[in-house]
Amino acid sequence: MSKHKARKRFGQNFLTDNSVIEHIVATIAPKFNDNLLEIGPGQGAMTLPLLERVKQLNVIEIDEDLIAVLNNLNKDNLVIHQGDALKFDLSTLTTPLRVVGNLPYNISSPLLFHLLENRDKVVDMTFMLQKEVVKRMVAENGSKIYGRLSVMMQAFFEVELIFIVPPESFEPAPKVDSAIVYLKPLAPSKVSNTEIFEKIVKAAFSQRRKTLGNCLKSLLLQEQTTIDLSQRAEMLAVEDFIVLADAYEAFTHTE
Repeated sequence: MSKHKARKRFGQNFLTDNSVIEHIVATIAPKFNDNLLEIGPGQGAMTLPLLERVKQLNVIEIDEDLIAVLNNLNKDNLVIHQGDALKFDLSTLTTPLRVVGNLPYNISSPLLFHLLENRDKVVDMTFMLQKEVVKRMVAENGSKIYGRLSVMMQAFFEVELIFIVPPESFEPAPKVDSAIVYLKPLAPSKVSNTEIFEKIVKAAFSQRRKTLGNCLKSLLLQEQTTIDLSQRAEMLAVEDFIVLADAYEAFTHTE
């Protein structure tokens, strides 16, 4: 069987370091009856050890050549779905799901937002992402890398950076470090309206150097909220954004 060449357009970097694979599987700690979904199984580095531990493993893969590689594993408990994870309907699977994967760098943020919208179908998620992305996900307010991704993830999930994975663990080696992140949906989230919350957060960070008063002027005025709008968005805690969103919602409902 010829060796699969990683494809740039799919953001492919294959994990080849067995000790890292073992560490990830130990982090996931799969139980036999878990409804496990792996996104982007690649050549099966994590897929094989997971298949040994669960009754059934669903995987989503976009690359036809890799699907052939996965089919050649001849595993009865492997269910392959060909397609784009960004468009995949999670409700077609038995839920709630535990989602895992080495996410392609080029779709990591949109995929996280897609899963955020489907968090009611998810028990937890363990992903490998670019370290910089994970650092942004766990960043605290006041830090330069704290932004829309930090607030959106922390408002709906417990977010934890588990460990760093160096470039030499991959083939081809990426130019950056990776990291394992663990996400567990908050039950319940304090956000009452996801759409409004997302709108406020997006607007607040739309021009980082400007004050909230400037960024939110078409949505909220100072007299409509207790939050000081002379600050920049990065100074606010996640709870403050929830207060802003609730104020906006109350204001739009009374118009």
